[in-house]
Amino acid sequence: MKKFYIITLTLAMAFAPLTIMAEPASDGIEMSVSGISLSIKDGNVHIVGANGEVMEIFNLTGAKVATVRIDSNDKTFALNLQKGCYLIKVGKIVRKISIQ
Repeated sequence: MKKFYIITLTLAMAFAPLTIMAEPASDGIEMSVSGISLSIKDGNVHIVGANGEVMEIFNLTGAKVATVRIDSNDKTFALNLQKGCYLIKVGKIVRKISIQ
């Protein structure tokens, strides 16, 4: 019986769909969800279509390091953060960034 489970599990894993996606390396990162476009380049965040939303920035331990209300449809913010990795959340978009 044990052999049956091992064979079944092996076959299920062999035929299970596997999706791997890679992003091309670039200076800027852009992501668009539900009409909100977020691009990050050279330490600046450019947000389009997020009027009335709140941008929150978290460090990787989960501590909130900044909160900014977006008051126009096209806004650019300079990120004055220490070196490290951060999470930026605007509406439904969450993006991991690295400041070097």
